[in-house]
Amino acid sequence: MSARAKARKRALDFLYESKMRSEPALSIFERRGAGNLSEAAFVKELLTGISQNQVKISELINTYAQDWEQDRMPPIDVAILEIAIYELLFTKETDGAVAISQALELAKSLSTEGSVAYINGVLGRIFKLRDSLI
Repeated sequence: MSARAKARKRALDFLYESKMRSEPALSIFERRGAGNLSEAAFVKELLTGISQNQVKISELINTYAQDWEQDRMPPIDVAILEIAIYELLFTKETDGAVAISQALELAKSLSTEGSVAYINGVLGRIFKLRDSLI
């Protein structure tokens, strides 16, 4: 597993815990840290970017997650979507296909089989429209 993939998983851990505790993920990260320095820098970048763009990211999840609202989705799936949408729309350094692939890998290992297909569908729609969504 690459350093960036490990950092995504660590960011996912913080986002999930944030949802369970109703505490900002960045606060949890700052209190605990995240492994080695290169991983920690990317984790912090992800958490900061998601936090700064949370309104838009949540709006996109609610819009493109057909027939589901965020409060009805498993928190792990919401966190996976948040990371991938942030990388798809707000960073230039991650290729869109890589962001989606990494999200699907996280979903395969941490969520349900149905979630994998669902996350793929949501991210596929956002990826196709990303130039018009920013």
